[in-house]
Amino acid sequence: MMSGEEEAPTPQQEPEQVKKTDEPPPAAAAAEEEEKAKPASGSGSPASAEEEKPITYRALVLTGYGGCDKIKLQVKSMKKASLKAGEVLVRVKACGLNFAELLGKQGLYELLPSPPVTLGMEGSGVIEAVAEDVTDRKVGDRVIAMNRHGMWQELAVVPANRTFPIPDGMSFEEAAALPINYMTAYMMLFEMANLRPGKSVLIHMAAGGVGIAATQLCQTVQDVTIFGTASASKHETISQGGVTHPIDYRTKDYVTEVRKISPKGVDIVLDPLGGADTQKGFGLLKPLGMLIVFGAANCVTGQKKNLLAMAKTWYNQLTLNTLKLMQTNKAISGFHLGYIRDEELFERTLVKLLELYQQGKIKPHIDSRYHFEEVADAMKRMHDRQNIGKVILLPEPKKSEEKSEEKTESNAEAAENVEKAEAAVSEKKEDAAEEVEAGKD
Repeated sequence: MMSGEEEAPTPQQEPEQVKKTDEPPPAAAAAEEEEKAKPASGSGSPASAEEEKPITYRALVLTGYGGCDKIKLQVKSMKKASLKAGEVLVRVKACGLNFAELLGKQGLYELLPSPPVTLGMEGSGVIEAVAEDVTDRKVGDRVIAMNRHGMWQELAVVPANRTFPIPDGMSFEEAAALPINYMTAYMMLFEMANLRPGKSVLIHMAAGGVGIAATQLCQTVQDVTIFGTASASKHETISQGGVTHPIDYRTKDYVTEVRKISPKGVDIVLDPLGGADTQKGFGLLKPLGMLIVFGAANCVTGQKKNLLAMAKTWYNQLTLNTLKLMQTNKAISGFHLGYIRDEELFERTLVKLLELYQQGKIKPHIDSRYHFEEVADAMKRMHDRQNIGKVILLPEPKKSEEKSEEKTESNAEAAENVEKAEAAVSEKKEDAAEEVEAGKD
């Protein structure tokens, strides 16, 4: 007998108390469940399997602080199914290069995480996947995409609220050139300085991305006088773009030049330089004028961090107290797009800029295009201040035909040099032979 239980059946007895059922034994049930779990032929499971399959993409990664050699083109992998709530996956078609990336590779951009990190804050492309909770974006949408970093890659995961539909007629390159430069210029001019008709503005680096954006936006307001600093070779372009008085900062003192035309000074100064130029800018302000500091380009003098340049910029930085501001009736503001946390302001500004584009009032000026393989050349162009407008990076691999053309040109040039050298040698031999003949005579 078993305590508290029924008597166990003996082997000779029919176990009447054990009920017979049609249910399969546990092992069979497990096998059946496993069979059910297997993907059925012709069902939607291949799509699920496709989502789980890793996809590879190329990315420009900052591997350490220093020169352009620290930026490496690497191949990474990810799964489409790895999107988190509120995210979308974008196939990037074009990326924007900003001065922040030049600072970042030298370790001077505080919002960029430590290496290794993928660079890039803006781009444009086509949505390839969306998270389940994203309802206002769909696969196939052409979008502008922004993030704090990570846009310099063929595939980028970004928050859906940092993507904006590209208007009809706008190219991927224009879309990549718009966000950072134009949002910076717009917020400074209209949110901070309250630009109005009849005012005057001094724009430093007027041929750069922000400079051209600011010039175009100033022209949306009546009777605004624009002073713009740039090297002499860029004056024709910026004059055609709307700069009233171009000034060659390399050969002339821009303070003197501004005073010649406007003895009282200007109403607004946009300063991306820092250091001594901030002091000059403050001195150029009219009463009730505003100086907006939004960069420290004077710190960047070479491919690597220059401590002397940083110290010089810091030493010459403008220093004053609030009493001085009161006595001069002037204002100083600082602007950094990276620290804007107001998503509503962010969205409202970009939507407004897209409206202005559609109205034909603004249009990004593309200076040059470089494939990912040529990122060092792109950064050098901006560093040397050779660009007029936006420098664009293209994730698409450089086509073999382009490489062949370059190789052909290189080979042709080399062949030409060889021919010249052979001709020179032949000429020398002929001269030598003539001298020998002359000696015999």
